[in-house]
Amino acid sequence: MYVYDDFDTAFLKERNRQFREQVARRIDGSLTEDEFKPLRLMNGLYLQLHAYMLRVAVPYGTLNPNQLRKLAEIADRWDEGYGHVTTRQNVQFNWPKLTDVPDMLDALAEVGLHAIQTSGNTIRNVTSDHFAAAAAEEIADPRPYAELIRQWSTDHPEFQFLPRKFKVAVTGSEIDRAVTKAHDIGLRMVRKDGAEGFEVIVGGGLGRTPMIGKVLRDFLPVADLLPYLEAVVGTYNLLGRRDNKYKARIKITVHENGIDTVRDLVEARFAEIAPQFDTAETLAALARIQGMFRAPKFRQASDLGYQAAYGADPVFRAWADTNLHAHKAEGHAIVTISLKAHGETPGDMTSDQMRLIADLAERYGYGEIRLSHEQNVILPHVALADLPAVHKALKGRGLATANVGLVSDIIACPGMDYCALATARSIPIAQEIATHFDALKLEHDIGPLNIKISGCINACGHHHVGHIGILGLDRAGVENYQITLGGDGSEDAALGERTGPGFAYDQIVPAIERILRAYLDLRTSREETFLQAYRRLGLGPFKEALYGAERHAA
Repeated sequence: MYVYDDFDTAFLKERNRQFREQVARRIDGSLTEDEFKPLRLMNGLYLQLHAYMLRVAVPYGTLNPNQLRKLAEIADRWDEGYGHVTTRQNVQFNWPKLTDVPDMLDALAEVGLHAIQTSGNTIRNVTSDHFAAAAAEEIADPRPYAELIRQWSTDHPEFQFLPRKFKVAVTGSEIDRAVTKAHDIGLRMVRKDGAEGFEVIVGGGLGRTPMIGKVLRDFLPVADLLPYLEAVVGTYNLLGRRDNKYKARIKITVHENGIDTVRDLVEARFAEIAPQFDTAETLAALARIQGMFRAPKFRQASDLGYQAAYGADPVFRAWADTNLHAHKAEGHAIVTISLKAHGETPGDMTSDQMRLIADLAERYGYGEIRLSHEQNVILPHVALADLPAVHKALKGRGLATANVGLVSDIIACPGMDYCALATARSIPIAQEIATHFDALKLEHDIGPLNIKISGCINACGHHHVGHIGILGLDRAGVENYQITLGGDGSEDAALGERTGPGFAYDQIVPAIERILRAYLDLRTSREETFLQAYRRLGLGPFKEALYGAERHAA
């Protein structure tokens, strides 16, 4: 992974010094809250429903053990003993005191972490495939490119006050685990005539006006990456609306002007500025970065212990079937550690759990840790021989739930439990769905299913691209939950279709059960997933299961 140099270290030190002074001025009254707000947001500090929240940037979701241990230390010393993994592969602390935040930032800087550009109308944390450098089908590790983009975008003088926040995702695989089509810019690595480059997707996004991104360029050479991004964001900065924040995202810019017009403007801007970029210098910087992302030297070990445990222990076998993914190196696997134990808050990780994962990564995982946008933790490189020991350790800390990709592996925003913008609760709904289907013992029978829950129209829970999406709204002071079906955040990205009227808080879990029991009755075989069945059958039979034949006909 990337290691900060002297420039990075000095930059963070000065940035944190400035913010410490700003906090002191807010506390002594020299700054009002309105004056302080843009300053704190530039440093990742939000004011939520009950307390401040500090959002820590985890670039492309990659951590080392010492960084995770530092996050555990911060959780214990200045928060409530846990951190929350977000859908942008970041970590949030929900209960810091304002007086402690400068010390928290200094502690983060000790291990090369910060909270810069995790808020504000700027280019946010660049996300990536959480299986990067491990997945067998990968064209190339996308993280060096994400790091290059991070360096280019951090404190970029032209892009600190964009019309609205701006999100970039990069994947190096044909299988899209980074939801690139729902980003302002999605970059998907492709090959053309033997050369590596990017398909550039623009104008995706969720929120109150969800849209799937459109292809701006089908092949962009690697050498042109930075000037082309500069052209895209610069064009948006000029063209994007500032009269209405709800229409300020680039998806609206593309929609209102048309992809062809936007493409013409971007290409013209690119032709103008590309000569100003030193291609040789960019490629040299990329080569230096790539040198920091060298794959580990994978050890060879017998997998007999793994095979024996798989054959003899049904608990281990269930975990291996759901939480492991094929690795490009023989004798290894990618391990997803579920942060979705039944009844727990999705994405929360205690300080003790952080320390355990750090220890396991150090001992068994070549020192690498990833956070996924699905709010789980990944050990990307683990020898099969070590999996029984890893599972045993995880089981002892409540981290061995065998549910990755199943009903209870739910993405959920903080909702009204934390967020000042939320109009309904998300976390309790996720907890009740998880415990309900665990009690029914249907989770593994239902099979692959993505449920995503948002507590307001801003869609931080990505409900639009959930196979089943749940949106919580306020209806005359009462929580009401709308359901969408058929969404998908993969390479076949699609927005879910609204089923009809919403459901009250105490009706939403039975409604989800009706949908899934209909699926079990309608599927052609156990191999046909919910999404496949939905695409074959359409909304009709599921809507009938939800509302009844008479109401459906009406």
